[in-house]
Amino acid sequence: MSSLAIKHGAINLGQGFPNFDGPDFVKQAAIQAINEGKNQYARGYGIPDFNAAIAERFKKDTGLVIDPEKEVTVTSGCTEAIAATMLGLINPGDEVILFAPFYDSYEATLSMAGADIKCITLRPPDFAVPLDELRSKISKKTRAILINTPHNPTGKMFTRDELNEIASLCIENDVLVFTDEVYDKLAFEMEHISMASLPGMFERTVTMNSLGKTFSLTGWKIGWAIAPPHLIWGVKQAHAFLTFATSTPMQWAATTALRAPDSYYEELKGDYLAKKQILEQGLKDVGFTVFPSSGTYFIVVDHTPFGLKNDIEFCEYLIKEVGVVAIPTSVFYLDPEEGKNLVRFTFCKDEGTLRSAVERMKEKLKRK
Repeated sequence: MSSLAIKHGAINLGQGFPNFDGPDFVKQAAIQAINEGKNQYARGYGIPDFNAAIAERFKKDTGLVIDPEKEVTVTSGCTEAIAATMLGLINPGDEVILFAPFYDSYEATLSMAGADIKCITLRPPDFAVPLDELRSKISKKTRAILINTPHNPTGKMFTRDELNEIASLCIENDVLVFTDEVYDKLAFEMEHISMASLPGMFERTVTMNSLGKTFSLTGWKIGWAIAPPHLIWGVKQAHAFLTFATSTPMQWAATTALRAPDSYYEELKGDYLAKKQILEQGLKDVGFTVFPSSGTYFIVVDHTPFGLKNDIEFCEYLIKEVGVVAIPTSVFYLDPEEGKNLVRFTFCKDEGTLRSAVERMKEKLKRK
């Protein structure tokens, strides 16, 4: 979609990367590290200062005290943390439960690990977890449940009740939880709850996160996994043969980033909330059915009022005839039919870009 956007001069509200830069204090820290000669291989599981900063931030966010040397592995983005977790902890034939729609890396890395994927669909308007269906999916072969909250692509945040119920099922059935929490600082409508912070869950949870979304530095690819020693060992072994080590100067800069004052995160959330309101209201004014987004920088809508057969046809029309890019959500489902009525827009763009995209759609997109 991004290459089509360039070809047709379309405004890209598709792929989830900001069109503005990250904070100067973090970039300057990277430059300083490079100039100080911190440019050779880092320790495989992370430079000590960065591991310590991850542990400090995790304590602030969850109240949990972790050992930065024994319970943290630094990875090349959260995507590598996902791959290392799947390859390090899942054996061929293990069942893993996914909630669709899902980030496409989940299915790919689970397939590499030989997992038997069991999928549960979250449905609009609220994308609530169908707990009875979840109970019925768990079997003696279930190794793990994979959760993404706040959730890409829907913007859903798993509620405390949903997380508590999932936790109870995992403890009862001796199931692990892998949580992707890269949008944890972009929680608008409710408090973000980390699964590892719930009673009895740290011992069976791998928490994955990254720098890119929170600091608008997606190209740096700095991520990490947090887990108790008996789980992080597998993640660390897989990581050693995926990338071995992550960029040294960027880890030093990421250390500075994670030690930013709370005011940084408050300002970030306020800026994104303003962007969200522009796009959300704009999409409603255009005529979409807009579903609530409680977190992330994504909004999912129903495109069917405009008369196109499916999400792919709609997105192609939107690019070529309207000049705006969205993402067809069918790519986020095991069964593409389940996503054919939905498309995803992102608001990680400057306010002028968002307003221009809305104006193009108001002018050229007509309900049928």
